[in-house]
This record gives sequence, structure tokens and C-alpha cells, in this order.
Amino acid sequence: MKKEKISIVVPCYNEEESVPLFYKEMDSISQSLDHTLFEFLFINDGSSDKTLEEIRLLAKHDKRVRYLSFSRNFGKEAGMYAGLSYATGDYVAIMDVDMQDPPSMILTMYEELQKGEYDCIGLRTDSHKGYSLLRKFFTKCWYKIIAKISSIEQVPGARDFRLMKRQMVDAIISMNEYNRYSKGIFSFVGFSTKWLEYEAPERVAGETKWSFWKLFKYAMEGILAFSTTPLVLSAFIGILFCFIAFLAVIVIIVKTLVWGDPVGGWPSLACIIMLVSGIQLFFFGIMGMYLSKAYLEIKKRPLYIIKETEKDLK
Repeated sequence: MKKEKISIVVPCYNEEESVPLFYKEMDSISQSLDHTLFEFLFINDGSSDKTLEEIRLLAKHDKRVRYLSFSRNFGKEAGMYAGLSYATGDYVAIMDVDMQDPPSMILTMYEELQKGEYDCIGLRTDSHKGYSLLRKFFTKCWYKIIAKISSIEQVPGARDFRLMKRQMVDAIISMNEYNRYSKGIFSFVGFSTKWLEYEAPERVAGETKWSFWKLFKYAMEGILAFSTTPLVLSAFIGILFCFIAFLAVIVIIVKTLVWGDPVGGWPSLACIIMLVSGIQLFFFGIMGMYLSKAYLEIKKRPLYIIKETEKDLK
């Protein structure tokens, strides 16, 4: 009987300290599933430290270790897509190398998928160790906003860490759009998903690469990729201001006829002009962001460029 294979996709960016620790833990986990084959697919996303050297060492002594090394940093989204595209397993997992995605959960996730009721087992958490109070606040606000304006399900606290069947992976790969927001894509393709609650541990080494600004831009990617509500909102506010302006004209005409004060209120008028101009520029910016996404899609640039793989090792 053919053994099933589990592919572990691991995006890495400047994680030289975490890579050996992650591999050691995953190697131990794989031994407990001796009836299953494993493949460890590391994605070196243009790291400037010794991450690639550490991955090379692993690939030299363990044939299960494969890797893709990008020509520069293309971002985690590109890394995940590349990993899913090159993974050969019957089941594919995406994991962070810092072990905030506990490797031990792979056993539970695999057992759940074996029952045949689900196509994907994902993890979600409400605890965010290491997050500042401000970041926790904005994270909660983000999930509330995206849940209201998006047409697809956005599970609060959902991680990228999930174990998926091959059919779901193939569906995700088929969505080769340039502007990617994987959490939304995972929901968009459908398939039945079971969510497991867990307590997120702290990083085993190194520091997070996700600054507040990067998280903000990623949140904007999610809104632009899976919602047109900002455009609808801009149209609604435009109509509202037209209505207010119409009422203001009537008020001015009545005021002039009754009190004869046609030139009063210049300071307030200047403030109104500034307010309306600011709102116009704000929504022009929103339209510009949507237009820029379409521009990038039309260019058809590659999501990533591979410089080296394990096949290049001598």
C-alpha cells in the first residue's frame, strides 16, 4: 500500500537561528508518523543572514528537505504560493519557522483529516503573546471590519498554519493572482474547514519581521482583494454631500431674503471647502489603490524568481 505524504511548507526570512530548531522538532514529529512520508520544503525569501546556509546543511544530510531560494525578498505571500506550487504531498501544511505554529499540532491535524469529514484543519487563537496592547486592539478591530465588509468568511484569530488535502491545495494554486491575500483565498476556494483553538507560544528565536506598518499594509491588501465596500462608501458619501450642499443652498437663499446677509460666514465656508477637498482626495486615493492593483495584475509579472533549489547542491 502506497504511503501518504505530508508536505510542510516553511517560508523563511532571516531565520538562521530558528531553522535548526524547527527542523529538529519536525524531525521528531515525523518519526512518530512512521507510516507516513514527509517532505520539508523551506522557502528562503531573500534572507540577508545565514538562513540559506542552514537550509543547505539540512538538505545535504536529509533527502526529505527541499528548498527554494528567491533572488530577493518577495514577501511571505509569494513564499507561501511558491511552496504550495512545489509541494508534492497528499497533504500540505503551511508553518512559520519560529514555532509559534507548534509542530506537535500536525499530529492532531492529520488525525482529524483522516476521519474524512474535512478538507482542511486550521488553527486559530485569541492569545497574541508579544503583541502590544495597541496591536491587539487594532487586530480585533481589523477582524470586525473585514467580517462586515467582505463577502467571504474571515475567522478571527485565524493563522496561516493549516493542513490541507491535495484537492484544496490545487484549487489555491489555480488562483495565481499577483496581489495575494492568502487568508481570503483560503476561504474563497471553499472546502470544509475545522478550526482548532490553541495557545500561541512565543518565538523560539529571533524577532518578528512584521512591523505595525507592514501589518497595516497587509490589512489593506485584504480589504482591496476581497471587498469593494470602500468604493461603495465613497459613492454614498458623495451623494450625501451633494444632498447637504443642496440644503445649504436653500438655507443661504432663505437667510439672504429674510436677513439680507449675503456675505457672512467666510471662515466656516473655508473650513467646509477644506473638509470636502480632504474627503475627495481621500476617496481618490482609495480609487487609486484599486486602480494600482489592476495595473499590477495586467503587467503579469512573476510572483517570485527562484535563484537556487536543492537540485543545485553539489
